[in-house]
Amino acid sequence: MIQRVPWFERIFTFAFPPGFYPEVIERLRGTPARLEDRVQGLPVDVLTRRDGDHWSIQENAGHLFDLEALMEGRLEDFLAGVDVLRAADLTNQVTATAGHNRRPIADILAAFRARRLGNVARLESLDSDLFARTALHPRLQVPMRLIDLLEFQANHDDFHLATISEMLRQHAGTP
Repeated sequence: MIQRVPWFERIFTFAFPPGFYPEVIERLRGTPARLEDRVQGLPVDVLTRRDGDHWSIQENAGHLFDLEALMEGRLEDFLAGVDVLRAADLTNQVTATAGHNRRPIADILAAFRARRLGNVARLESLDSDLFARTALHPRLQVPMRLIDLLEFQANHDDFHLATISEMLRQHAGTP
């Protein structure tokens, strides 16, 4: 059986042209709707159920919101022409302390949608040449173009959406 690769063990190669940026922006734009679709109508006990130290569905959703600040910061890094992008907090302290399970899911979804769509609007306003600008990703230790960062973010979104789907399948299998 093929095992799912944990996020921090994934290796990324970015070989597509910077001109793919409109399609990647569309993926980013679609994440709030896909997230809403996965969680709508779920009872609070399903949304907030944790499996040991693993995040709940609601915490996964909150984590996507939490990371919008990093996306905004890294966009600023690209605009400023820095050599190395700002580092992520690999301990995910913001998500760990945010108390997402105590908030209504509708509030998390609305906040994520607003912030993500604001970021999408900002990306759409950029000159197309910026999507080829390069900076070093601090964890991966590879040069990354802005288009690559957006693809990385979209893959991160998909990782958490797939995690939520997996949790829902497991929940459906329990009595």
